[in-house]
Amino acid sequence: MLTVELHDAEVHLTELVELAVQGESVIITKAGRPLAKIINLIEPAYTGKRRLGFLQGQIAVPDDFDDMGGTLISTLFGLQK
Repeated sequence: MLTVELHDAEVHLTELVELAVQGESVIITKAGRPLAKIINLIEPAYTGKRRLGFLQGQIAVPDDFDDMGGTLISTLFGLQK
């Protein structure tokens, strides 16, 4: 992430916006304090790669998943009666 002082940002605004379009975030500061952030609003093109469900059919979640380790956790926190 690029950090630029306000005066330099005023002088080089076109270049900073172009960097943001290319995916580089730009922080504008004044006296070292962050004031604004320039980011890309255009969403990247779909690459065809799926992430959700990529292990479907390859793993199984146990029925007692929500209770796994419950006894140990209760013992460690002194919650067991």
